[in-house]
Amino acid sequence: MQAAWHDKLTLLLESTGDGMFGVDLDGRCTFINRAGAEILGYSTAQVLGQNMHDLIHHSHPDGSHYEEQQCPIFLAFRTGRPCRNDQEVFWRADGSRFNAEYSSHPVVDQGEVRGAVITFTDITQRKQTEEALAHARLELEQRVAERTAELSQALLQLRQLSAHTEAVREQERKRIAREIHDELGSLLVALKFDVNWIARRVNDRAPVADKCQTMNRLIERAVEDVGRIITDLRPSILDHQGLVAALEWQLQEFADATEIDCDADIVAAPEAPAPEAQQATAVFRIFQEMLSNVARHAGATAVRIRIHLLSHELQMEVADNGVGAPSARLSDRGSYGVMGMRERALHFGGALEIERGDGGVGTRVRLTMPLRSAT
Repeated sequence: MQAAWHDKLTLLLESTGDGMFGVDLDGRCTFINRAGAEILGYSTAQVLGQNMHDLIHHSHPDGSHYEEQQCPIFLAFRTGRPCRNDQEVFWRADGSRFNAEYSSHPVVDQGEVRGAVITFTDITQRKQTEEALAHARLELEQRVAERTAELSQALLQLRQLSAHTEAVREQERKRIAREIHDELGSLLVALKFDVNWIARRVNDRAPVADKCQTMNRLIERAVEDVGRIITDLRPSILDHQGLVAALEWQLQEFADATEIDCDADIVAAPEAPAPEAQQATAVFRIFQEMLSNVARHAGATAVRIRIHLLSHELQMEVADNGVGAPSARLSDRGSYGVMGMRERALHFGGALEIERGDGGVGTRVRLTMPLRSAT
C-alpha cells in the first residue's frame, strides 16, 4: 500500500510542468522532479544531497553574493512560515541565470519542522514582457508629455497672438475713433456753421430757409450718429475716467436701451489698484458681452450685477431671471461670444464661470481676475 502511494506521488511530481524539490534542515536536496532538474540544467543525481542555496541561489541578479542566512527559501523551515517571491533569480548548471518565481512551504511532521518543499518556475519571458510593456508605457508617457508640452506651448502662443490681435484691434478702434472725432466731427461742425450762416441770409426766401432747417436737423443727427459710432468703437470714458466709471456708464446705457430692471452694486475698495489699460479694456469688453447676451438671448425682466474691485482681484457677477442657456450651447464651439470672454479672462489669469441661476432660473456669469496695477 505504501509503495503504491509512493508511486502515485512520484508520478504526480514527474507530471507537473513546474520545478519542485525538497530540502532537509541543512538545506540539502532530498528530492527533485524531472521538470525542476531540466530547468536548472542538472540531472537528478547531480542535485540530490546538494545544498540548494549554494547550488542555485548563491548570488543576486547583479552577481553579488547572497548570504544563506537571508535566503527566504531556507527561512521557511527555520521560521515555520511559508514564503513566495518573484523578484529573484536562480542559477543554472552552465552559469546562466533566469528569473524565478518560487514558493517555499515548511514540511511539518508530528508537530516538528523537517524541512521544506519548494516549487519554482522560469518567468524570464514574463519578466521580459513586463519590462517591454513598462518601457513602452514609459516611452508612451514621454511622448504624451512631449506632445502635451507642444500643444500647451502652441495654445499659449495662440492665446498670446489672440491677446496681441485684440490689443491691436483696440488700438485701431481708438485711432479710428479719434480720427472720426477730429476729422468728420470737425467737418460736421463746420458744415453746421455754414448752414446757419446761409439761413441767416435767406429769411425772405421761405423754401431756402426750410431747406436750411432740414439740413440742420440732418447734420445734428449725423453728429449724434458719429458720437454713437465713436463710443461703440472706443468709449472715451474708459481712457479718461477709468474702469469703474466706464462700467457704470455701460450699465446705464444698457438700462436705458432695454428697460430691464437692474440691481447693481459696483464698488472699488480704497486699496484696489487701478488696472492697467489692456486689462481694463478686457474687463470692459467682457462686461459688454455679458450685458449683450442678457439683452439678446435671456428674455429677462431683471438682472443683478455685482462688481467688486478688491485689493488683489476683481469679482464680477451678472445674473438674470431669463430663460437660461443650455450647457451644450455654452460649450458649443460656435459660441464665439463665450469663447471670447473666456480667452480675455484667461489671458489675464482670470476665470469665467457660467451656470444656471438660483432655482434653475436664468443664467449666472461670474468673472474673477487678479488685478494688475497700472503703476
